Amino acid sequence: MSRHEAVPRIQFLSFDGCPLEAAARSTLERAMAEFGLKDYESIDVFHPDTPEEMKSWGSPTILVDGEDVDGRQMGDGVGCRIYDSEDGVPTQQSIMNVIRKYLSDG
Repeated sequence: MSRHEAVPRIQFLSFDGCPLEAAARSTLERAMAEFGLKDYESIDVFHPDTPEEMKSWGSPTILVDGEDVDGRQMGDGVGCRIYDSEDGVPTQQSIMNVIRKYLSDG
């Protein structure tokens, strides 16, 4: 696979106490490792400095260059987010698909 020099901007949105945060973060890190990526931005959706547009995603949400790894659009407020998967978080494959798409199209 050819890789572009640009690295996708990956954002992990969550809030303290989110019951799915640890599992989603672990899945994200495994998916990123498949591409040799390590850096992502952690965003606390309840932090006062977080931009308003980021506060409308559920927790946890993973964005790759602004694209939700599950293909969803921004919600209308912060809340718990449960994905349609066995453990309720995005699958490693769904995360990898969006990263791969960025690296291919980038």
